[in-house]
Amino acid sequence: MYLALLVIFLQCSELYSQKRVFTFNTVDIKVQPSVKVKNGAPLSITCHADISKSTDFQLKHNFTFFKDGKLVFMTVSDKRDARYEIPVARSSDTGDYECTVEAGGKTKSSNSLHVWVTGMTKPILTAEKKEVLEGEVVKLRCELPEEVPPLYFFFRKMKMNSTPKEKSVFESQRNFSVVEFPVEEGDNILQFDCFARRNVKLEFESSEHSKKTLVTVREPFIKPTLNVKPSSNITEGDRIQIECSTVVARMRDIEIILQKNKTILNSVRDEKLLKYSAVATLEDSGEYQCKVEQGRASKTTKLNIVVSELFPKPILAASVIKLDENKELTLSCSINGFQKANFSILRKNSNADIWLKNSKNLTMRVNVNDTGSYICKAEVKGIVKESKPVTINVYAPVSKPTLSVVSGLPEVVLGKSLLLICRSVMGTPPITFTFYKGNKIKETVVNDTYATFLDENIGQNDKGGYRCDAKNNHSSGMKTSNILNITVIVPIKNASLGSVPYGEVEDGSETVFLCSVKEGSWPIRFRIFRKTDREVLLFEKNENAHRVVWRREAMNRQDTGTYYCMASNRANVDVKSHPITISVILAAWQKGVIAAFVLILIAGAVTLTLWWLLCKKKKAKGPSMEMSGSALATNLPNEKLTRQHNDGDYYSGSGYIEDSENHMKSPDESKGPDLESAEVEYTEVEVSTLDPHRGAFHKANNKKKKEKKLILCQYIFQLLYRRGLKQFIVKSEKLIMCLHHTMILWKTGILDYKGILMLLRTVVSKISWEKKTSQDGRCCKCFKSSAALIYEFARLFFSKFMSLRGTMEMFLKHLMEKITNKNSHRKVALETTDLGSHF
Repeated sequence: MYLALLVIFLQCSELYSQKRVFTFNTVDIKVQPSVKVKNGAPLSITCHADISKSTDFQLKHNFTFFKDGKLVFMTVSDKRDARYEIPVARSSDTGDYECTVEAGGKTKSSNSLHVWVTGMTKPILTAEKKEVLEGEVVKLRCELPEEVPPLYFFFRKMKMNSTPKEKSVFESQRNFSVVEFPVEEGDNILQFDCFARRNVKLEFESSEHSKKTLVTVREPFIKPTLNVKPSSNITEGDRIQIECSTVVARMRDIEIILQKNKTILNSVRDEKLLKYSAVATLEDSGEYQCKVEQGRASKTTKLNIVVSELFPKPILAASVIKLDENKELTLSCSINGFQKANFSILRKNSNADIWLKNSKNLTMRVNVNDTGSYICKAEVKGIVKESKPVTINVYAPVSKPTLSVVSGLPEVVLGKSLLLICRSVMGTPPITFTFYKGNKIKETVVNDTYATFLDENIGQNDKGGYRCDAKNNHSSGMKTSNILNITVIVPIKNASLGSVPYGEVEDGSETVFLCSVKEGSWPIRFRIFRKTDREVLLFEKNENAHRVVWRREAMNRQDTGTYYCMASNRANVDVKSHPITISVILAAWQKGVIAAFVLILIAGAVTLTLWWLLCKKKKAKGPSMEMSGSALATNLPNEKLTRQHNDGDYYSGSGYIEDSENHMKSPDESKGPDLESAEVEYTEVEVSTLDPHRGAFHKANNKKKKEKKLILCQYIFQLLYRRGLKQFIVKSEKLIMCLHHTMILWKTGILDYKGILMLLRTVVSKISWEKKTSQDGRCCKCFKSSAALIYEFARLFFSKFMSLRGTMEMFLKHLMEKITNKNSHRKVALETTDLGSHF
């Protein structure tokens, strides 16, 4: 049952809500009679709402009217229209109107509509006082009670036969304004009025003029009177009296002033009469003014007074106004048509005039100090008059001028200006100075004691000196200075630095540096610098030339660096050359010494190695080495081994052939046969290729040959040890042959490493000894050649140290090729007769 009632209630509510549906279509606003009405006319503004409803039901409407965004009227109605009535429209009702309608929770507004009420109300003008005194002010108030600001107020002051004076005031917050007008002299009856304006839509609208307000003006005092005694025919020397008086309403703050040409002569305060008395002079002629002031009020009376001249001003005459010193000057004072006067002649001075004589005439002999202005005075009846001044110039002759350069020295840098000064120590100014360059006048200057001349056109080839003339008004005439000759200094241009040799310089050698300039006046200061981490001055010299040579006798490694030179002269401009780079390298003999030192070390190392190998070989051979020493004399003479040359291997065989040897006893030795005197003959070495397929006979034969070679090698080293190598190979070719054959002995196994090293050490030591003891210089050449070859050997030795045997072969092969090319027809032989002498 309850469910059924609920369903019925919901259906009824839905039906009810469906019946009360409405919507706003439009909201309109209208103005009657029109949007533009006159001031004071009735005005009606209507708001209409156009609404659509689902059914006919009652709806409450809330109407709200706005003017310029401010609420002005509100009403509630069942009708769709509402009206806002303005019975009397004023200009303040001008504005933008709109209305808003609210009904059933819905709101809609109309468009804005501008209403303009034309015309303004008539303003009301009031004056604070109806009667005022001259000098006071009139305070006025203009008001528009029915208008709203902002407003512009205009006030006018009017009097008879004059143009109205106007003042304007802008009021942004008030509908009234207050101003003050001063009451001036001559104002009697004044009239005032006002009107207002406002700005509507960028247009000004004016109100009517207010009613005129009348203000009466009273005088606080009458216009002053001005009297002079005597009233006419006033002559210089007469006493004149001037009186100024007025009538005042009240005496407070009243003042009387007497003026002549804006100069106040006398004044009184709080009195009605002013008096002034003086002896009349010609300067007293003019317009006099009496002025009475009280507060802002002021009245003036003017009077013109003429004073007749008793006698004219005296006249001072001079016999001459320009004269030389020690000449006579006569001054005469006179008055035209008047003789009875007291005369005096004076000289003008800044502090006070200097009296000279009470007389009409003055004669004196003048000097320079008498230059100045002179006057004369004349007195008649107490009236003193002064003549116009006369200027007298006394001239002393100019001294001989001196011409000099302002900077001091008589020189100028080419391209710069020259400033000259011509000075005359004595002479009365003004002095006329004339400057000459050669015989041409360059400039004329009038000054007191000196003059300057700036010559901006200085040429390198300018000829002729400068001079100047000086003269003044003295009768002696012109004086001329001495001729001043100017030295034109040409600045340095294009400095350059060179050296011989250039670039790389050997240590200890001489280097010549040349610093030169393209042009420049002498003397020139040359400086040479070396720049490394800092700049070092090496050479400095002043030279009367465009170049300078500096010899550096012994260059060293510390001289490596960048060099440049700087040149300057009296133009005081340093010109820097382009830098050059000098590298100091080792000299050739230094390279040779280093190479020799290195090779000595290498040779020593090789010799020690060969000696060690030889000792090792000797230990291995045992007693057979001792036997071979005694049998060497009988076995060697008839034995010979040959080897055939093979193109593929320079010395590939192991055979070695020696010729016979002879034993000689030394004449200075008494012991038995000595091996020191043995002479070994060197013969040709023939090399043959061994056949690996030969039989046992060849093997046995080779064994015997090796034993013979071993005996020969041992004999050679016995000679080396016992003689100490006091005599050794002189020629490099024999040295190389010795090394060559030593290599053959080593390859065949006769010499070991120790023996070879010992031999090489001996060779190098001999070379050094021969270099020191040689007298003819041939050993020096031999030493250099040998040292170079040994140096090459050392280089190959270190590059091939691990394959020492291959290196030795390459070295000896290279040496043999050089010797062969040099001596292609010489046979390489080791003669037995020379062996004793060389070893």
